[in-house]
Amino acid sequence: MKKKVALLVAAAMLSTTVLAGCGGGSKGTDESKGSEQGTTTAAGETAGGLDLAVQIGPDPETLDPALNSAIDGANMIIHGFETLLTFDEENNVVPGQAESFEVSDDGLTYTFHLRDGLKWSDGSDLTAEDFVYSYKRLANPLTAAPYAYDMLCMVKGYDAILNLGEDATEEETLAAVDGLAVSAPDAKTFVVELANPCVYYDKISAFAVLSPVKKDIIEANGDQWAINPETYVGNGALRMKEWVPGSYILYEKNPYYWDAEKVTVNTVKFVLMEDANASYSAYKTGEIMMAKDIPSEEVPSLMGTEDFHIAPIMGTYYISFNLQKAPFDNEKVREALSLAIDRKYIAETVTQGTYSPATNFVGPGISDAAPGSSFEEVTRENNGGDFFNVDNYEADLEKAKQLLAEAGYPDGQGFPTVEYMTNDAKYHKPIAEYLQSAWKELGINTDIKIVEWSTFTPTRRNGDFEIARNGWVYDYDDPSNMINLLETNNGNNDGKYSNPEFDALVEKARTTADKEEHYKLLHEAENMLLEDTAMAPVAYENDFWVQSPKLKGTWHSPYGYWYFMYATVEE
Repeated sequence: MKKKVALLVAAAMLSTTVLAGCGGGSKGTDESKGSEQGTTTAAGETAGGLDLAVQIGPDPETLDPALNSAIDGANMIIHGFETLLTFDEENNVVPGQAESFEVSDDGLTYTFHLRDGLKWSDGSDLTAEDFVYSYKRLANPLTAAPYAYDMLCMVKGYDAILNLGEDATEEETLAAVDGLAVSAPDAKTFVVELANPCVYYDKISAFAVLSPVKKDIIEANGDQWAINPETYVGNGALRMKEWVPGSYILYEKNPYYWDAEKVTVNTVKFVLMEDANASYSAYKTGEIMMAKDIPSEEVPSLMGTEDFHIAPIMGTYYISFNLQKAPFDNEKVREALSLAIDRKYIAETVTQGTYSPATNFVGPGISDAAPGSSFEEVTRENNGGDFFNVDNYEADLEKAKQLLAEAGYPDGQGFPTVEYMTNDAKYHKPIAEYLQSAWKELGINTDIKIVEWSTFTPTRRNGDFEIARNGWVYDYDDPSNMINLLETNNGNNDGKYSNPEFDALVEKARTTADKEEHYKLLHEAENMLLEDTAMAPVAYENDFWVQSPKLKGTWHSPYGYWYFMYATVEE
């Protein structure tokens, strides 16, 4: 889809971290297409409002809300779709397509009341049945949605879908999907029944993966619906007008959006660039007014200027080991590789101070049970310190060598050459080169495999790697959103870690109605992940970018999203 906290200066240098988000609008009838645009400029005023051009990444892997799991796609998707609830500029959950909702006394039934007169971007009516279809489409195993488990595992009836065998017939699959407890008593009422209380379900309801999609469009066009502006029908503030692969995606104001009067832009052009030098050059020449990707060597000179922006995001940069491939199925090997990493050196030197060293898996900015509390701070209190002492690298390296010997590879003897997979954006390659040298200290040779962003995420998700760069930016403020990534059935569990004891902990945390118990169990689960070296945390992230001082009315969320629909330009 992703990622949403007070982390450090820059994992947004990551062209795109995994996460989550959803997607896009569409142009409908001729009457609603709007005026044709002329030459591309960073910003210009027309009778319809502002014409804005920005860069937030290359061609997205997908703009299907159910299938997206990357931040660049999510950034585009949130402009063209709207969920039942949404986030405001202060990151509060506020009404979206639903003007209100109520929760039953037992916490098991959420009833959402839709706004009057909701429309799709093609002008047709949007009703509660569209949400029923969209939730069930997400749940259908044939959709292969990476977020299905995260978004629906608490919904009554999803367990029957989860328990379908590989030999389940189409009839059995459809029957299980139809049993998902979502319903539309009338055109304006959407009801979700939970199997157990979920103390953060309102936040889940604001996540873009749960955007409604139009049944007749998808059934008529299949997978192609999300790449053609004529069929990319959404319900958000904007809608897609044009997509030129490798060049740009153009969104225009959606006149059918329920709050269209507040939308200030006429068009937003997402200029598609993966090369940071190209995007920064486009910014300097005025082709775009905002660039997410800038060359790392430019950061020192940009710091302190009015164009340069730094904002916290809730996210962790980490390494995935493929536990289904030897020798990474050996916990001592994984721990040795993790301990051999000088996290402080990566943060201060490799990334020029733009990252902060990861000392746990869940980083700063994520709340705990008490109002105003920090999950990370409670972790320190519970454990008497951080899991990783970043000032203890030399001792950790010696322990890593000892562990490798205990695993049967003294001084790396007999250890196969490993392959580390990453994409070449911002600091990913320098970090890979550092890891190559760090693991050489153990006697291990590493080949670096650079993969284009368009294929990187699916390659990793399919398990076609040995060790891979990974990262997650939160979709909502709850530690479960990070910790649950390593659950056996999670579609984003790229390394295929599987521990029944861990699964039981997170399931209990998910289903308890006791908020204190929820967080207590998640602390236990995080400790288990780190003790098992289910992955190797490397750094905590921040977003940084360049933006014209004239561009106003935009905002950046701690989930790593930019909002451009209310932008203005001050001369």
